[in-house]
Amino acid sequence: QVQLVESGGGLVQPGGSLRLSCAASGSIFVIDAMGWYRQAPGKERELVARITSVASTNYADSVKGRFTISRDNAKNTVNLQMNSLKPEDTAVYYCYVDHLTRTTMRHWGQGTQVTVSS
Repeated sequence: QVQLVESGGGLVQPGGSLRLSCAASGSIFVIDAMGWYRQAPGKERELVARITSVASTNYADSVKGRFTISRDNAKNTVNLQMNSLKPEDTAVYYCYVDHLTRTTMRHWGQGTQVTVSS
């Protein structure tokens, strides 16, 4: 079983920055892609950013140029640096990892609240 623990959420003013971190632990074989989704009240969960095992990245259009995703394969962690935050970035952010064993299984973190407000 793989467990994910997130940290780094909180309250920040518009224009500010936050860094989210997610650490995977447990019986880990190979981790393929890692990433972050978010869900705002009344909205569907949306992909924010993902990073593959070879560090190829994808971002939602709404965060391009403001957010940066990175990973540390030795520590099984994925980070999301969020700059120039806007009120519309307010959401619960969930990390995930795609764990490769005989099949690919996606594991989720518990979610961390990010609130952008003055």
